[in-house]
Amino acid sequence: MSHLPILPVLIPFLTAGLLLATHGMGTGFKRAVSSISVVALVVVSLLLLIESGDGSIRAYRLGDWPAPFGIVLVTDRLAAIMVTLTAMLAAAALLTALSGTDTEGRHFHVFFHLQIAGLNGAFLTGDLFNLFVFFEILLLASYALLAHGGGVTRTRAGLAYVVLNLAGSALFLIALGLTYGTLGTLNMADLARVLPMVAFGDQALVRTTLALLVAVFVLKAALLPLGFWLPHVYTAATLPVAVLFVIMTKVGIYALLRVSTIGFVTAPFTADLLQPWLAWLAIGTIALGSIGALAAARLSVVVANIVMISSGTLLLGVAAGGVNAYAAMLYYLVNTTVVTAGLFLLADRVSRQRGAVADFFEKGPRMAGILATGGAYLILAVAASGVPPLSGFLGKIMVMQSLQETSTAVGAWAAMLLSGFVVALVLARAASRFFWEPGLPDEEASTPEPVRQISSNTGSTDAALSGMIACAIVIVLGAAPISDYMRATADQLARPAGYVEAILGDSPAIRRERRP
Repeated sequence: MSHLPILPVLIPFLTAGLLLATHGMGTGFKRAVSSISVVALVVVSLLLLIESGDGSIRAYRLGDWPAPFGIVLVTDRLAAIMVTLTAMLAAAALLTALSGTDTEGRHFHVFFHLQIAGLNGAFLTGDLFNLFVFFEILLLASYALLAHGGGVTRTRAGLAYVVLNLAGSALFLIALGLTYGTLGTLNMADLARVLPMVAFGDQALVRTTLALLVAVFVLKAALLPLGFWLPHVYTAATLPVAVLFVIMTKVGIYALLRVSTIGFVTAPFTADLLQPWLAWLAIGTIALGSIGALAAARLSVVVANIVMISSGTLLLGVAAGGVNAYAAMLYYLVNTTVVTAGLFLLADRVSRQRGAVADFFEKGPRMAGILATGGAYLILAVAASGVPPLSGFLGKIMVMQSLQETSTAVGAWAAMLLSGFVVALVLARAASRFFWEPGLPDEEASTPEPVRQISSNTGSTDAALSGMIACAIVIVLGAAPISDYMRATADQLARPAGYVEAILGDSPAIRRERRP
């Protein structure tokens, strides 16, 4: 168990290396290796979740170098939650890839596992430089995964995505250099010790430096006005990639939450760094996502905009701060991650059942298996729109209650209520086209624009969809223990001294030299 914290990074890294070294092997071998790796990752993530449940924070020092100098991985409740979510999405994405999507291009499985390693590393790392390293790993893998399968649509979306993230990476590197130059450390726990000791004359520079870091994180989180890339990228990607991309925006939100709770709150000149602009931009992000969903002509585009709405909602919790807001946003984070992944899978099922018309809001042939598809659609649509009694309603109510004492409460409540109404309206409109209108013969169905080819081997995709629906139901049935775990996680976040103590201890063996 002592090496458990490194396994969520090590397992996918080793898998990617093995698959690259044996690239000449057949598809069956690659699928078997990937399946074994993902099953092992799910088991390890659940063990981490259980181990972190006692409230302990464990620091894993690579090479046994003391912090803040060595590479350190940290497992607490929040990191365990994010790693478990990543493992769940990885399992669902791999199941969908087994339907034939993995054979549409080269090295799918290699980049798939590299992205998982990057995601888990970002959630577990304890310093900003290695956060940058893991960001680059997951981004490089995502570039290749987005282009997987080829096509003009993916190429156009990929170019915009690459250019934007290269700019973000350059900004991140500049911010890291300035942070180390001004504070002498990149260790997140060490920030809590250093920031209160910054001289008055350096505070403006340090505040500007940290603002650059925030800009990088909100870019990853698709915050307005930097979130225009999200709907194009998510709808252009193949289905397994879109499912795995659901967790991508949460990386930026996680990083912002982690840095703000550990570092920003420890010094008066950085305590208000996210106020009040973050809340208002989050409200704008919700509004933009709602408009995008209302204007969408495809179910998959609606789902991509729901991801944007969820990012805005989660960032409202980050902006509000406090135990109640953190607990509410974490419960909502689990729900929205599972539900949006399920909706992407459902959009694919609808596409397969309707032939050339796919998931466009156009009259098409009547679907086979309409009862099963309709039942899945009803559960996920209710959970996504925040209608009682499913977990989407519980999550939104918790977030709204946590915001009632903030200065932006009225705007936040209005945005969340209206976005829920818009999502419910759009999904109801889609349901009327998919399930209630008389179908057309296959030969009369037309498609407004080219859509990807759908494999006929879809049993694994349906299994992944069933798994996501089961998870959404479990989130409702287990609302009390899950919310208790989230509150304990939020309480741990609100007391950063425990995190600092676990990493640095009372008396580090080697102390950093400070600037005179």
